[in-house]
Amino acid sequence: MTTTTANAPRGLIALPHSAARALIALGALGTIASTFMSWTWTSDFPGDLTYYGSPAGLQILDLIAGALTLLYALTRWNVRGLHWLNPATATAPVVLAATSAFAVSWFSAIAITVDLGGLVNLDPGAYIAAVASLVALLGALALPSPGDTAKAWVSKPDNIPAAGQLPGWAERLIITAATALALIAFAYGIGVDPDASETFVGYLLLVVFGAWALLAAGLFDRFSALNARHKGFATTMAFLAAALFPFVENNEHNANLGVNILVVGTVALGLNIVVGLTGLLDLGYVAFLGVGAYAAALVSGSEFSRFSGVQFPFWAAMLTGMAASLVFGVLIGAPTLRLRGDYLAIVTLGFGEIFRITVNNLDGSSGPNLTNGPNGISMIPDMNIFGFNLGTPHDIGSITVGRFANYFLLMLIITGIVVLVFNRAADSRIGRSWIAIREDETAATAMGINGFRVKLIAFALGASLAGLAGTVSAHVGYSVNPAPYQFAGSVPPNSAFLLAAVVLGGMGTVNGPILGATLLYLLPEKLGFLKEYQLLAFGIALVILMRFRPEGIIPNRRRQLEFHETDHIDIPAQGLPDSTVGVTKAGA
Repeated sequence: MTTTTANAPRGLIALPHSAARALIALGALGTIASTFMSWTWTSDFPGDLTYYGSPAGLQILDLIAGALTLLYALTRWNVRGLHWLNPATATAPVVLAATSAFAVSWFSAIAITVDLGGLVNLDPGAYIAAVASLVALLGALALPSPGDTAKAWVSKPDNIPAAGQLPGWAERLIITAATALALIAFAYGIGVDPDASETFVGYLLLVVFGAWALLAAGLFDRFSALNARHKGFATTMAFLAAALFPFVENNEHNANLGVNILVVGTVALGLNIVVGLTGLLDLGYVAFLGVGAYAAALVSGSEFSRFSGVQFPFWAAMLTGMAASLVFGVLIGAPTLRLRGDYLAIVTLGFGEIFRITVNNLDGSSGPNLTNGPNGISMIPDMNIFGFNLGTPHDIGSITVGRFANYFLLMLIITGIVVLVFNRAADSRIGRSWIAIREDETAATAMGINGFRVKLIAFALGASLAGLAGTVSAHVGYSVNPAPYQFAGSVPPNSAFLLAAVVLGGMGTVNGPILGATLLYLLPEKLGFLKEYQLLAFGIALVILMRFRPEGIIPNRRRQLEFHETDHIDIPAQGLPDSTVGVTKAGA
């Protein structure tokens, strides 16, 4: 192991490398220590930050951010056993980790000051957190710029194992640990009290900058490689982690949020077939969700249904919703899919509005009595699956699984089926035809692909998946009415919401739309203080994301290369793992 300090590149702040590392470590330790002190003298602030030796609320988040900063600081000291955390000894992860601690600390101090009315409400712990996190950030900024490619001055260990040398059981253990960590992080976020918006904002700051640090260090790429080598095991662990959510966060309100997220995520996956794989802009897709919901409601046995004496079993109701949406998908797609671009978008937007206006008028006055007009169909009974009533709480050991938890588990199974269908379709011959159509329809047609047929299949398949989710949403909400099925609105789901979930999460991927639906459904719920400014905040966030990560949070590899084909550089291996070769400039 050798270190060369001659002509060492400097960071934004002119400090010796040893001094910068010391500042980061001291600042991180100070941040961690501050979380065990009182931040304010009154318990009126969310989380009760008045105790010594017992971190709570924002203090817990700052403790995690400080620990992450300390770990990345230690990677600059070449501490044995931590090289995996930052294999390329990059600067960007250290800066981002320090930024997470700085953001949480300063936001907490500002929030306490604003909410409680003055700096007098800050206790010593808050001051120490603010100063220590600033010291750590200044030290990180004194490290060489993230754009520097010269790394000879950084100590390079000679014993980093190459990627893929870990035994299989160790790689599976890493996947299990990462999945458990993701479950804990999600459960913590969804479990934050809606009245404690300050805590949730701190949670967002930690997640954004912490995840960004891991991304810049290349850990996400390495974890993706592990998942690819153990795809079946990784999928099983993800499914089990999701199934454990109702038990980890045993709260009916949060379980209801989980059900709605899965419903919207499933519909977004269906839309992803149309938009992400085939490249068709559909602005009225929520109508297919409505068709499935109304079809299931009509045969549910509700006394407000036009066919009140008919009650299909759950599987028949689901097939009815899917079939109705499939038929509508074919009927709408057959005459319109010869259009392209904006023309197709306008036609689908018109279909969505026509559906909403039609079900609003089928009330027996403006039209035939079928949907009960604006009042909708209410008092839809709960599903009964082979004698198991989803509306009745059930005891599993010492844990009571409530109504929404039952529907969450059912919707999880349906989401798993939809994911399987999506993966199989995308990897099939028809899936490759969809991608060819998306890239260049004229060239694909010249190569012998029947563009109209494959687009119609995509439209019909996406519509049927939306209808499947609609059957469950009708029973979860006890009723259906025309109000939600519009292009844009303050209450999801709507077509703009679904399209944003696909674009935000990552078009053409499986995890992207589900993550996008999670964010778009969870943020308005937890950030109630924004009120009428929610759409403004969402628009600003979307513009920022499109500027810095246009391929989405979880990008499709092909789209990522299209957007960043000039951003990749090759770093000589120098004994580093394969996953660090060809990293982006942001992580260099």
